[in-house]
Amino acid sequence: MKLTNPESIQESEKEFIDTINAELDWDVIEQMLLDKHNFEVQDDIEYKDGNLIVYKNEIAYKFDFEIKVPLSVIFNRSGQCLSMSTTRGKEALENREDVEIQNSPATQTFNGEPDKEKVEEMAVEIADLISEINNNA
Repeated sequence: MKLTNPESIQESEKEFIDTINAELDWDVIEQMLLDKHNFEVQDDIEYKDGNLIVYKNEIAYKFDFEIKVPLSVIFNRSGQCLSMSTTRGKEALENREDVEIQNSPATQTFNGEPDKEKVEEMAVEIADLISEINNNA
């Protein structure tokens, strides 16, 4: 013997979960991701599902989301992974003591003009690398 319509219960539960989801403080969540997991959220966070659960003998709410995070990978010329970080570009490198950050010569400026000598040096180095790759192929 049913006491109520199951669809009515499910719809009310969905509305309740949606209400909680709408009240989440995303600034706090993004800061927690950064602090605890070194994740820097990029783009929108996509809501997947929410539910009422029992977690460690306590009633809790579980929300599932899809997020994009930046991923920086450093590998050597042999293809071996040296480092992986979910922090954006230079910030990831600046936090590591074993990485020497080198600016691209093309972006280094003196009085607003590119340093042509450094650009030429980099072009020669790139040409040598391409030649080496082609000879090994």
